[in-house]
Amino acid sequence: MMAARAVFDRSEVPTVLSGQETVNNGRQVVRTYNRKRRDYQVRLLPGGSYVTAARDEVIVTVLGSCVAACVRDPRSGFGGMNHFMLPENETGDWNGISASLRYGNHAMESLINSVLKSGCAREDLEIKLFGGANLYQGVTLVGEKNAEFTRNYLKKEMLVVEAEDLGGPWGRRIHYEPATGRVQRLLLKHKLDATVVRAERKYETDLHRANIDGGIELFD
Repeated sequence: MMAARAVFDRSEVPTVLSGQETVNNGRQVVRTYNRKRRDYQVRLLPGGSYVTAARDEVIVTVLGSCVAACVRDPRSGFGGMNHFMLPENETGDWNGISASLRYGNHAMESLINSVLKSGCAREDLEIKLFGGANLYQGVTLVGEKNAEFTRNYLKKEMLVVEAEDLGGPWGRRIHYEPATGRVQRLLLKHKLDATVVRAERKYETDLHRANIDGGIELFD
C-alpha cells in the first residue's frame, strides 16, 4: 500500500546533462549535473548505495527484480538509497541461505546505519521500498524473493515501512529526493525489460567473482 506522502509520476523526467563524475563506491554511483532542473542526478547501479545531505540531489535507479530501499531522516532531510539483489544460481536455488542473507543484511544495514549516524532516531526513520519485479522466466520468482526478504528483514528489525511498490511484471525507474522524501516512479515499457534483465544478470555473474567490501564473502 502506498502512503500519501509518496508522490509518483509515470512520465520521464527530462534530462539535460553536463559533466559526469564517479562518486562514493566507484562504478556503482555516477553523479551528473542536470542544467535544466538545476540539480544533480546521482545514478545508482546494482550493488550501489548512496547517502546525502544535499538538497539539490536526486538519486536515480532502474529496477527489475532488484530492490531499492529509500531511507531518510524526515527532520534533517539526510538520507539515501541502496540497490541490491540476492544471488541466485542456475538451478533456481539460493546459493546458501547464510550467503544470501549476509549480502541483503549488508545492503540494508549499511544504509540504515548511515542515516542513524547522522543523528536520526530509529523510530523517526522514513523507509520506502521499490522493485522486486518478476521479469525472469523460470522456477524461482527472483523479484518475489527479494521483496519477501526485504519485508522480513525490516519486520525483524521492528522498522516501519511508510510506502512500498513491490512486485508485478514490470521494471521501474525511481527518482528519489532525500531532502523532501519525494519519489517519482516510471513503469518501464516491456521492450526495456530485456535490457534490465541483461544488466541484472551481469551483476549476478560479477557477484560470483567478487567479495563485498568489508570482507563479507558471497560464496564459499
